[in-house]
Amino acid sequence: QQFMDVTDPSAYYYKAVQWAAEKDMWGFGTFDPHVACTRLDAVFFLWRANGSPKPTSQENPFTDVSAGSYYYQAVLWAVEKGITTGVTSTTFAPDALCTRGQATMLLWRASGSPQVSKAHPFRDVAEDAYYEDAVNWAVHSGVTQGTTGSTFAPQDVCTRAQIVTFLYRAQA
Repeated sequence: QQFMDVTDPSAYYYKAVQWAAEKDMWGFGTFDPHVACTRLDAVFFLWRANGSPKPTSQENPFTDVSAGSYYYQAVLWAVEKGITTGVTSTTFAPDALCTRGQATMLLWRASGSPQVSKAHPFRDVAEDAYYEDAVNWAVHSGVTQGTTGSTFAPQDVCTRAQIVTFLYRAQA
């Protein structure tokens, strides 16, 4: 499947979006690569990239995720796998924007939370930041190079192109 709005093979995200289309991660006619990624986008893409596995439990801890939503199974799977715990114990905040730090955390947890002994080169990732280990893993496993050689921009909102590129690189 080709998306109408992803046609430039020189775009950094082109191959990743083509991979996402092959994985049936997004089935609409446009991909909207520069649109902000929501928490539901990030979890849904991650779930689809992993083959849309059915969660073992159907117990939903979140009051803001309804059983009829297209992402219901994705959220339950992510909770079951320890990928997300929500923003509170009872809310997932599916429409909240996902930062680059949060997206990296989701991918790191989905990869088993591997530890990396090397330090990252980013001056904007504090040693005590909750996402520091995830950023270390992401940079040393080739998932991201940051926004510059010395910045990661963890508080910036992740775009749909960025999350799919992170996923593609993490699973390639």
